Amino acid sequence: MSAMRYTYLGPEGTFTEAALRTLPEAATRELVPMVSVPAALDAVRNGDAAAALVPIENSVEGGVTATLDELAAGSPLMIYREVLLPIAFALLARPGTKLSDVKTVTGHPVAQPQVRKWLRANLPDALWESAASNADGARLVQEGKYDAAFAGEFAASTYGLEPLVTDIHDAENAETRFVLVGRPARPAAPTGADRTSVVIWMGDDRPGALLELLQEFAVRGVNLMLIQSRPTGAGIGNYCFAVDAEGHISERRVGEALMGLKRICPKVRFLGSYPRAGVAVEDVTGPRPGTSDREFTEASDWLTRCQDGRA
Repeated sequence: MSAMRYTYLGPEGTFTEAALRTLPEAATRELVPMVSVPAALDAVRNGDAAAALVPIENSVEGGVTATLDELAAGSPLMIYREVLLPIAFALLARPGTKLSDVKTVTGHPVAQPQVRKWLRANLPDALWESAASNADGARLVQEGKYDAAFAGEFAASTYGLEPLVTDIHDAENAETRFVLVGRPARPAAPTGADRTSVVIWMGDDRPGALLELLQEFAVRGVNLMLIQSRPTGAGIGNYCFAVDAEGHISERRVGEALMGLKRICPKVRFLGSYPRAGVAVEDVTGPRPGTSDREFTEASDWLTRCQDGRA
């Protein structure tokens, strides 16, 4: 049944699969690898799966464009939770391969910026070719198409490979954020440590247009955690913006910021309000003075009294 099926960016042995298996419900679901992010999300759109886990942001490379573009296009989907996974690569090769034998390497395009310095220092002449995923790169090495692949060390046994080098990363504490995506429904209740994601399309391309969008958040004290422009496909200079904001749509400051965007933008796509991974409520900085729900309510009540002549 689709209700018991979760898809993910495959094949077996990807970091995405490792992230998915950290979710408690993964133990009771059928986990189905897909060849790409669009394929994983289309399975949800088509009703073939209840949800999909896909990468959306890396601490070194930034937003994962394949996921951002797919969430901005097609029939709407929603994010319901996120997973943070520390990322360190192993260089996997067929048994008997020495580091000096490696002339060609492969991995997911997002992996390359995370190992570029290591490659320059250790395999400066190796030719890089991108793969659909890090695990797919390992599969290609197994088939003899490349000498080595950058992937999770845990993928070695799946593809009959051996790690030549482990714990490879150019940046300390590198991590990737993954999101669990399903069909639209009511967001989960606020936890006090939440993230709200939207995609915003600008109207007229004029000086200050982007500033107007950002001011909808700024004047209400809503902190932005990510903003990334993506081409709409409608021609050079036409962009939409993927935005992550701190807070939950049920909070007045966040909800009113979204209403402000809806008034001035030709299109706003709500991608969900969901708990932030690895963040405790006590670690979240409270709203700045004048932007709490109580203060919004008091201001609304005051306006009503003014309109009724009772101020």
